[in-house]
Amino acid sequence: MPFDLLTALMLFAFVSSVTPGPNNMMLMTSGVNFGFRRTVPHILGIELGFGLLLVAVGAGLGTLIHTVPGLSLAMKVVSALYLLWLAWKIAFAKAAKPNGEASARPITFGQAAMFQAVNPKAWAMALVAMGNYINDGDPYLSVLIVTMAFLVVGIPSAAIWTVFGVGLRTYLSDPKRLRIFNIVMGLLLVASLWPLLV
Repeated sequence: MPFDLLTALMLFAFVSSVTPGPNNMMLMTSGVNFGFRRTVPHILGIELGFGLLLVAVGAGLGTLIHTVPGLSLAMKVVSALYLLWLAWKIAFAKAAKPNGEASARPITFGQAAMFQAVNPKAWAMALVAMGNYINDGDPYLSVLIVTMAFLVVGIPSAAIWTVFGVGLRTYLSDPKRLRIFNIVMGLLLVASLWPLLV
């Protein structure tokens, strides 16, 4: 891959990974409610799940979705329902207790990985990346490079949102503030459905 194209890919990967979206809102909320260490499996699950999504789209899944009637609509419906369920869980999440126990649990590695299959922002990122940065001369190597680029910038981007959430923990140690924060984050997650619906 030429250096200028690789630079453009890294910039696209960084901007699309670090900007707000369902994953980043959930990571910040998890940082607030559970701390950094307990959010690490969530971060790693996002990266693995998104990497697998990139490989699947690069292998032709994106083309299949556009050519099979009704498949795109079905995916949108499933994505919307799952995001609404997650928004409900976030809005009514309870923070970890001082002794480390929690009435709610952070999203697991597997849940975070599987979420990428219904995450509308992840699909948009994967389709754009594979549509713009694949070299027809060596598509397999291009898919690998695109996937690695997203992994290189994705983990630090996810960590930034988690650390931001952890930084808010002291301010949000008041249960009333935490409740308002969680409700706002749940509503923002619902708002992230807008691109899916238009």
